[in-house]
Amino acid sequence: MVWKLAAAVVAAIVAAQLPGLQHYWGWVLLIGIVVAFVVEGVRIVPQQSAWVVERLGRFHGTLEPGLNLIIPFFDKVAYIHSLKEVPLDVPEQVCITKDNTQLGVDGILYYQVTDPRLASYGSSNYVAAITQLAQTTLRSEIGKMELDKTFESREEINRQIVQSLDEAGRNWGIKVLRYEIKSLTPPESILRSMQQQITAEREKRALIAKSEGERQQEINVADGEKQAAVLRSEGEKQAAINRAQGEATAIRVIAEATAAGVRSVAEAIGDKGGLDAANLKVAQQYIDAFANLAKSSNTLIIPSNAGDVAGFVATAMSVLERTRAAPSAPARS
Repeated sequence: MVWKLAAAVVAAIVAAQLPGLQHYWGWVLLIGIVVAFVVEGVRIVPQQSAWVVERLGRFHGTLEPGLNLIIPFFDKVAYIHSLKEVPLDVPEQVCITKDNTQLGVDGILYYQVTDPRLASYGSSNYVAAITQLAQTTLRSEIGKMELDKTFESREEINRQIVQSLDEAGRNWGIKVLRYEIKSLTPPESILRSMQQQITAEREKRALIAKSEGERQQEINVADGEKQAAVLRSEGEKQAAINRAQGEATAIRVIAEATAAGVRSVAEAIGDKGGLDAANLKVAQQYIDAFANLAKSSNTLIIPSNAGDVAGFVATAMSVLERTRAAPSAPARS
C-alpha cells in the first residue's frame, strides 16, 4: 500500500512540473487521484488463473481472466490460484505390509483447483493437507497387502488413494486427478531373495522350454519316419502293380506271338509242298537233338533201331495231318 501511495505522489509532482499547470494544484491533485485509482483499481488476470478479492477483509468475489476493475483502498487481491493441473511430489515413506515387511514408497500426485473460494478459506494449506492425506492413505492401503501383492496392485493402490483424496479435496476446493507410485523399495535382504526367486523361475522356464523342444523334436522325427514308411509302402505297392501289369502284358504278347506263329505254320503246311517241308524240318530237329546231346555228355545215345527215326517222323507227320484236317472237318459234314 505504501509504494502505491508513493507512486501517486510522484505522479502528482511530475504533473506539477508540466508547463502551464504550475498554478493549478487542483488539477495536479485530480491527476494524482486518477493515477492512484488506475494503479489500484485495474487488475489484469492471466489465463487459467483466479484471483480472490476481499473487500474490507471479507470475501467479495473472484476475478476472471482478462481486465478487471476493483475499488482502490477497499478491495485487495488476497489469494492467487492457478487453475492448471499441478504435479505434487509426495515424499518417500516407510510402510509396513501385511506380512510385516518394510517397504519404502514414494509417488507423485496431480491435482487442480476447481473452487478458488474453498481453496482460499477451506484449509490454511491445502497442499500440505493433501500431501499428508496421501501418505496416510498409502500406508493404510499397503498395510492391507502382502509384499508380493503390492508389486502387482499398483493400479489398485493408485485408484484407492485418488478416491480418498478426491472426497476430502471437495471441502478444500481442489480435485485430485490421479496418483502414481514412482518406486517401491524393499529391504536389501528381500531384494536378494526376490532375485534368487526370479533366477530359479527363469531356470525352470528354460528347462520346460528345453523339454518341450525335445518332445516336439521326437514327435517330428516319428512323424517323418511314419510318412517315409507310408511313402515307401505306396511306392512298393505301385512297383508291384507295375511289375504284375508288365508280366501280364509280356505273357499276353508271347501268347499272341506263339499263336500267330502256330497259325503261320499251319497255313504253311496247308500250302503246296508244305507237308514235305514240315517232314524235313521235323527230321532235321530230331537229328540235331541227338547231336546236341552227344556234345553235352560223354555218353552217346543211339536209337536201338535205326528205323525209329523214320517211325518218329511218320508219327509227327500223322499229328500234323490230324491238325490240318481238324479245321476242315465241319466243312465235310
